[in-house]
Amino acid sequence: MASTNRSALITKLLRVVRKRYTAVTPVDRPVLEQLIFAGLLENAPHEPAEEAFAALLDQFFDWNEVRVSTVRELAEVMRRLPAPEQAANRVKNNLQNVFESRYTFDLEDLKRLKLGQAEQKLEKIAGVSKFCVAYVTQVALGGHSIPLDEGTLGALEVVGIIDAKAKAKGVVPGLERAVPKAKGTEVASLIHLLGADFFKNPYAPALHKILLEINPDAKENLPKRPTKKQLAEQAAAEEAARQAKLAKQKKAVARAAAKTAQAAASKKKAAKKVATVKKAAKTKKSATKKKAKTARRPAKRKPR
Repeated sequence: MASTNRSALITKLLRVVRKRYTAVTPVDRPVLEQLIFAGLLENAPHEPAEEAFAALLDQFFDWNEVRVSTVRELAEVMRRLPAPEQAANRVKNNLQNVFESRYTFDLEDLKRLKLGQAEQKLEKIAGVSKFCVAYVTQVALGGHSIPLDEGTLGALEVVGIIDAKAKAKGVVPGLERAVPKAKGTEVASLIHLLGADFFKNPYAPALHKILLEINPDAKENLPKRPTKKQLAEQAAAEEAARQAKLAKQKKAVARAAAKTAQAAASKKKAAKKVATVKKAAKTKKSATKKKAKTARRPAKRKPR
């Protein structure tokens, strides 16, 4: 896409989201808690994300208990989120990987580093999504970084601001340059709300109206609800993929079992060979000793 056309669409995007949505001011929290909240906020509206965060604080003793809880247990307290299992998995993984890399639940030292260094340390924590890194960078570390999740990227692809390649990379060229740093938090919140609506229901007529307001030429790109036939084909494809994965896993298990059995047989054969050699050596040694003993005996005198 030409940068001029993209810039014009970004300008239109900002104008429309300011008209359609109300920005949410982030709550001031320690860096670690902002990371946990980001895992809840990804692809979700602010209100249920705040409710889920409050539930974690209320129903679990500390962050270590959250870390060792199952995804199912965590998802139970965040049912209002559009994808509670995904959010629970993000929170659990974020806590697990922070603990494994630091052996503590504390990220406050990142505030004392230069922004670039702090961002690199966040990126090096295994499993932390780009959205979570960008959110913490913006809200907790004072950087200029617009968080982009699956829903937001999907909406921006529909209106033509990004293509499939940029969506796969999770980037929107020119977006941060078009937004002054002082307005970064406000704009990020507004764009995120559009993305949350898209993630929740990409077929909603009200959402389509907003997307067409951003780009009237995007009508052909609007998500279309799949037919029963398409759903059946998708389900069949997913089941085939699942069966293929299971078959692959079974083959891998069988290969591993065969390899283990072969190793055990080789070990047994080698042990048997060693035992045979030892037995032969022992027999030879015994025979040698017997021969030597016989040789040392004095010859019997013949009677006169």
